[in-house]
Amino acid sequence: MKTSDLFVKALENEGVEYIFGIPGEENLDFLDSMQGSSIKLILTRHEQGAGFMAATYGRLTGKPGVCLATLGPGATNFVTPAAYAQLGGMPMMMITGQKPILDSKQGQFQIVDIVTMMRPITKFTKQVVHGSNIPSTVREAFRVAIDERPGAVHIELPEDIAAEDAEDHVYEIESIRRPDADSSALNKAIEMIKSAKMPLLLIGAGANRKRSSQALTQFVEQTGIPFFNTQMGKGVIDERHEAYLGTAALSDHDYLHCAIDRADLVINVGHDVIEKPPFFMEKDGPKVIHVNFSPAQIDAVYFPQLNVVGDIATTINRLTQALMPQDHWDFSYYYRVKEEVKSRLSKYSDDERFPVLPQSAVQVIREELDEDGILTLDNGVYKVWFARNYPCYQNNSLLLDNALATMGAGLPSAMLAKLINPDRKVISVCGDGGFMMNSQEMETAVRLDLDMVVIILNDSAYGMIKWKQEGMGFNNFGLDYNNPDLVKYAESYGATGHRPTSHTDFQQTLRTALDSKGVHLIDLAVDYSLNHSILNEGLKEKICII
Repeated sequence: MKTSDLFVKALENEGVEYIFGIPGEENLDFLDSMQGSSIKLILTRHEQGAGFMAATYGRLTGKPGVCLATLGPGATNFVTPAAYAQLGGMPMMMITGQKPILDSKQGQFQIVDIVTMMRPITKFTKQVVHGSNIPSTVREAFRVAIDERPGAVHIELPEDIAAEDAEDHVYEIESIRRPDADSSALNKAIEMIKSAKMPLLLIGAGANRKRSSQALTQFVEQTGIPFFNTQMGKGVIDERHEAYLGTAALSDHDYLHCAIDRADLVINVGHDVIEKPPFFMEKDGPKVIHVNFSPAQIDAVYFPQLNVVGDIATTINRLTQALMPQDHWDFSYYYRVKEEVKSRLSKYSDDERFPVLPQSAVQVIREELDEDGILTLDNGVYKVWFARNYPCYQNNSLLLDNALATMGAGLPSAMLAKLINPDRKVISVCGDGGFMMNSQEMETAVRLDLDMVVIILNDSAYGMIKWKQEGMGFNNFGLDYNNPDLVKYAESYGATGHRPTSHTDFQQTLRTALDSKGVHLIDLAVDYSLNHSILNEGLKEKICII
């Protein structure tokens, strides 16, 4: 068979369902080989959209999502999705084409050393130089992509190699069991937790797995230890749980940090220093137990006193078996802080002014979206409000990026979430800036016949940077722009556009859109005028309750 036929067969062997991308002439053998394959090609309008969809597939399924691009500019457009997957711990495979390597008559036209370019932002990158290498290369790339910590891998398939003959052969896939934590480390952790007076549980992105979610829920039920989470750890435990204190949307000085500062031990499960710190460790602060698949990466604000390295779910189950509530544990202060956090977060949540306050928009979306609904965020200042104010009920029901924190990923990630979860309602919330970076994927969403809602928080500016600009005492400068008519823009793609004129109108519009077929875009005017006074000035004046 042709090498490209063997490549597709190797991908089928790995259980690949979709390939997202934009083929070029260097991919035509590969494209031809996909005809008749069980793998579905999802044609996108930009390579970034394909890469973000592939990464989100990896995030939600635990299996590498696959995306395809041609050489040169097609491949370079994968750089941001590669970094997105690599930093976010999402397994993803990128396949790119290349000019013939044995006998090329096109000089350096479109030639970029993509393998070298990908090396700093992937776990594995390789050019195929002979068809016989395909089975082992694909198998190894998938193994590496899934292995903790998951991330991006890349294979370059030159045009002439793709057309060569190759022997029909693929490798059998063997599951690899992750090792359990060392018993001495577990015993030390049990001893530290038992002897602590005010232990506290922190849940990070690495724990956002189904098995870990179940194990941590049982741990909290058994021990009664209160918990908080990072932005990417939201929903691992149902946040309606009485032991939930809040989300560390900021690194310091939020009301939740009053509880963190009072703790004498933090059990930190699944945290990664790539994610923005949920708190800053200090020498005289609480001790930290690091529970993760790999040891802690030490930096100036994270230097745990104990590493418990191994499969997270197994580690937590063993801790649960060994721990019972201790008579000397005192969580009363934590629950006083919890009430303070709730009162602060609810202050503007039911405010019906228009344009809407972000806090109010968060509440409406939570009220209207089903318990198992999926919400995806792009990147902007609203992400802070969703992290603080939006309670998650299931793991991976709020997809946000607090690692690379790139703009342009919100819409493609929602499209993927709906594609593989057709029975769940999906909302994408984007700022007008981030939406316009990959807005052309609205055509892809309509073509795929997806039923989903896109909410654009419209302030005609780069709102996050304006907030930072004001907080640093700079003049308002250089961050305002004009938008197209977003309703007409949506309609030009075959979607349905809406522009609410009041808070009540927004709630009714969202309810109708969620219950309707097709792609719906809601152009929602947002009021960010209180961001500075609440998040900058107000938190600086915060006084922890006694």
